[in-house]
Amino acid sequence: MRNEEFLREIKFRTSRSSGSGGQHVNKVETRVELVFNVWHSQVLDAEEKAIISHKLKNRISKYGFLQISSQAKRSQLLNKERTLDLFFELIKKALTPQKARIPVKPTKKMKAKRLQNKRHHSEKKANRKKVNLHNRD
Repeated sequence: MRNEEFLREIKFRTSRSSGSGGQHVNKVETRVELVFNVWHSQVLDAEEKAIISHKLKNRISKYGFLQISSQAKRSQLLNKERTLDLFFELIKKALTPQKARIPVKPTKKMKAKRLQNKRHHSEKKANRKKVNLHNRD
């Protein structure tokens, strides 16, 4: 399976979690950071690398590393599982082709409803104006 191939290229780093938690936080490294080099991956082909680099550009460093971290749980193992789940979800979502939008012409009923909403909105705004009792037209 492809997930096992990804696991060979993933590196994990641990560190102490931030925030409150007492003595436990100060001595246990529960924060887990997953690091995956997208550009030098043997699992992905050139096209997949380009797609992932484009769709996940906000998560990929300038050196091509995809970094995901988790410190929500007090267990290093649970945080590691969370980062792996998020990693596989991001990769799957990035590589899933987007459906092409089929343009649809608006029906007469849709046009009439839009115009009715515009009219209603215009009347609502007009009713907010100050009434001038002295000027009668």
